[in-house]
Amino acid sequence: MERGSTTFLKIAIFLIGAPVLAICVLLLPKIAMEAFEHAQDGAQLAYVVFTILFILYASAVPFYIALFQAFKLLNYIDKNEAFSQMSVDALTKIKTCGKIIFGLYIVALPFVYLVAEWDDAPGLIVINLVIVGASLLVAVFAAVLQRLLQQAINIKSENDLTV
Repeated sequence: MERGSTTFLKIAIFLIGAPVLAICVLLLPKIAMEAFEHAQDGAQLAYVVFTILFILYASAVPFYIALFQAFKLLNYIDKNEAFSQMSVDALTKIKTCGKIIFGLYIVALPFVYLVAEWDDAPGLIVINLVIVGASLLVAVFAAVLQRLLQQAINIKSENDLTV
């Protein structure tokens, strides 16, 4: 495989990770401070916002783990080790991270619904559902690729033994 195509994908991984990092570092602390001020006033909704913020930060961890595993997978492709157990392991971790993100955002859905009802912003629910769908899609796609890669490795090892 050409090195240019994996370089493009590596750059894409960084471009995907940068906005999420910016949101986690710049936007979410500002929202947390506003929610903290409202929580001191006794607003019950502030605790719902804290729960959502906790889930957002918690979902950033498997997100970056999955991005790192995708980066490792591209490095394996560059080294012509795409058909190895290391690639299968990377896809397994990506699948697991997708499942974790899916679960976290499913748990967040009722809290997002409460905030959307209070703020009259149904777009929040749509955003949450898009993230749920995307993480499920990544998990399923990684599972399919993992199974195909494992079968290819098994066929390759059988062919190596017959020769």
